[in-house]
Amino acid sequence: MGAGESKLGTAFTPGNLGNLDLTKEIWEQLELDAINSIQDVFSLLPSPEIRKLKEEHAANIRTLCQKLVEQLVLSVEASCRTQADQKSVLNSCRILTRLLPFLYEDPEWRLFFWAQDSADHRRDEDSDPVLAQTLIMAVTDLLFCPDFTVSSENKGRDEVDDLENLESCELIWEKGVGFVMTPTQVPQHHQNRCELLRLLLTCFSQTIYLPPQGEAHLAGDRWVKLFTSPINRHALPLFTSLLNTVISYEPSGGLLPYNHLIWADSKEKLTELCLQVLIVTLDQNPPVHLEQDHSARTKSSPVISENLFINYLSRIHRDEDFELILTGITRLLMNPLHHTYLPHSQRKVYFHQELLILFWKLCEHNKRFLFFVLKSSDVLDLLVPILHNLTDARADQSRIGLMHIGVFILLLLSGERNFGVRLNKPFTLTVPLDIPVFSGSHADLLIIVFHKIITNGHHRLQPLFECLLTILCNVSPYIKSMSMVASCKLIHLIEAFSTPWFLLANSTNHNLIYFLLEVLNNIIQYQFDGNSNLIYTIIRKRAVFHNLANLATDGGAIARAVAKKKKKPKMKRSDSQTDEPMEGSNPALPAEPGTLKTSLIKFPGIGSLTEAKSAHPSQKQLENLTKSLEALGLDPLASHLAPGVELETAGGLQEPSGASSNLEEKTAGRIEMQGLGEKCTGGATQIQPDSQQNTGHLLDHNLEDLEKAVTNCEAQPKASTSKRMLSRQTSKESTKARSSSVADENWTPSTEWINSWKNKLPLHTVMRLLQVLVPQVEKMCIDKGLTDESEIITFLQHGTLVGLLPVPHPILIRRYQSNPGTAMWFRTYMWGVIYLRTIDPPVWHSTNIKLFQVQKV
Repeated sequence: MGAGESKLGTAFTPGNLGNLDLTKEIWEQLELDAINSIQDVFSLLPSPEIRKLKEEHAANIRTLCQKLVEQLVLSVEASCRTQADQKSVLNSCRILTRLLPFLYEDPEWRLFFWAQDSADHRRDEDSDPVLAQTLIMAVTDLLFCPDFTVSSENKGRDEVDDLENLESCELIWEKGVGFVMTPTQVPQHHQNRCELLRLLLTCFSQTIYLPPQGEAHLAGDRWVKLFTSPINRHALPLFTSLLNTVISYEPSGGLLPYNHLIWADSKEKLTELCLQVLIVTLDQNPPVHLEQDHSARTKSSPVISENLFINYLSRIHRDEDFELILTGITRLLMNPLHHTYLPHSQRKVYFHQELLILFWKLCEHNKRFLFFVLKSSDVLDLLVPILHNLTDARADQSRIGLMHIGVFILLLLSGERNFGVRLNKPFTLTVPLDIPVFSGSHADLLIIVFHKIITNGHHRLQPLFECLLTILCNVSPYIKSMSMVASCKLIHLIEAFSTPWFLLANSTNHNLIYFLLEVLNNIIQYQFDGNSNLIYTIIRKRAVFHNLANLATDGGAIARAVAKKKKKPKMKRSDSQTDEPMEGSNPALPAEPGTLKTSLIKFPGIGSLTEAKSAHPSQKQLENLTKSLEALGLDPLASHLAPGVELETAGGLQEPSGASSNLEEKTAGRIEMQGLGEKCTGGATQIQPDSQQNTGHLLDHNLEDLEKAVTNCEAQPKASTSKRMLSRQTSKESTKARSSSVADENWTPSTEWINSWKNKLPLHTVMRLLQVLVPQVEKMCIDKGLTDESEIITFLQHGTLVGLLPVPHPILIRRYQSNPGTAMWFRTYMWGVIYLRTIDPPVWHSTNIKLFQVQKV
């Protein structure tokens, strides 16, 4: 770059900037060829010099920012027709992108863009917009500038054709949702859009310089609110352009192999930036009336009351648009999984975390999109890459956030019946999954992957165990035929989690058994006919259930179990499987050296994430009918409505008299989501109440005794029943849970504590099944001399337990419920992903981030 670089480098030093005439000389230098990329700006303005300039020459850096914004405005007024104007625009954006993060570090500098300067705006204070609004409006105008960021339909532009009067709805970047034309694509225009979008993303990043516990996040980011408000006349074409750019991107770029090595792909970086800007704007949804900072409360400050991006997203309703969105997202998620005969012959993209966040936002703000996804088998095209990412990330502690968002998307989907039904479709894809070979359905794939995560993941995944099992509980009533591999994995989890040393390791481990037994009960009660493999595995592993039912509660047994626990290494739920590593498994590894890790805020417990609802569509009618019968003095139990009335009790059966008052107190456990103890009184402890009988002696009863026990349990007075909905946890409860988690380290099990949950284990259905089928199978094996399990499975396929099992319980679905805690977690995770992905240039590196902690490994 020669003399130009020398002159520019000298001008940008703090000492010279302090005396530089910013009214003229800076623009001459911005138009030089010395700055050709944003990397040049980062090399000329290192972070120590920017901080020194901010401290020693604050007035000059204010003037510099004003002049940079002013240059953007002048270029808009001149319609950015010349190469010099375009060069000035790009370099102004690059310098602002470099400076803004260092201004956001200081709370006083954050107000600079939102307050009028009394010296410059004394006469027109009531009319001039704040600097932030001027900057945003200029950038949005430039994003639809013909021959700069979009292609001009006309060969020559009229002189009167200025940017402020252009109809931007005709200049949307890509064909797709709401736009049927195919615009001309120019690589240079893609690069210019990237510079402007990077500046917008930098403007929106003020959030990461605020601590997560502060109340500033409740009001939302003012930059985002301004950008998505009606003040922005380009809001609709911008939203459409960003969305269509993402869903229309084809990484392969054609059928020619290795074409990405020959031709540069100008759309990959553009797609990534569009995706990041889109998810950031969809993260903000402030209420209509918000108190603004007193310092920013000026007459000319815009009053923002609506997020138009969320409004537009929620109003998408056509199936063809939903199909475009879903196809685009799944195509990009599946891209890293595609394998060809020629290695590395196709371009791979890796912004799957941002895509998962976008999918989450789509489901959150547009329920019709969620229903569209679930009503067809296309949801399985999304399931496979999510499960691939979960298995791939389970051993890397730096990817804990990816594990969380993948699991909670599955939790959201599993709350709908259609998802469980679709899982019965056979799994035939060939994708690189680190799991045993099996032949079965997508439900088998789900179970095998979850087993892999639990048994071979690192210890930081422990808080996700209850979420994983909740998903299995939600889909279990619809699994028609489970493969032998999946059946063994499921029973293997019960065997591992029911060992005495594990159950007594802490006060919450027994909750996992509740979930697993509920899975078995749902399958046995509702899908017995097609699940002979699971029934055979239960019979073969019947000792597991016998041992669980006869769990010793005396002091000596407790002491032996605790002593065995102390001999183990540091308590990990996954340690229960260290004796038998699974097929194809790899040991959990720490984060790779040289990578960056961002620590996220603690995720709320499962109890604050879900709400229990009955899966039966007519239950409200049954409940209303029961109330009307009670009003008439009739016994609702005589109408056989008892199982239906108890829609939202644990398991659907009524508790014995007096049990409802202390059921939550006895069984409500604490879950730790990355160290945060959350007391949950619902999803984590929804159990099927047992009868007064001790389950340890169930095998000694005959069928008549068991039928009487179940009948007595059902016929208890209605006064003891209550609906235990899973409620969101308040901050006060969370604080108490955190303090109790510390006390749990010194917790020791007792006989009373074991009996409080052991006597309520939902073992009735499994024990009844074993009592009926085990003698039949043993007799058949002895009479026919069978040694082949296939003949036993064939016998079980033709068997039935109609009239022999307990009364079927209503299907209980735990649906995700949004709350402020999860919203804050997703915001932190989103910005953590953007921070780690923004390496070239490193926009926010070397700045004081407060939203999360950055660790260099």
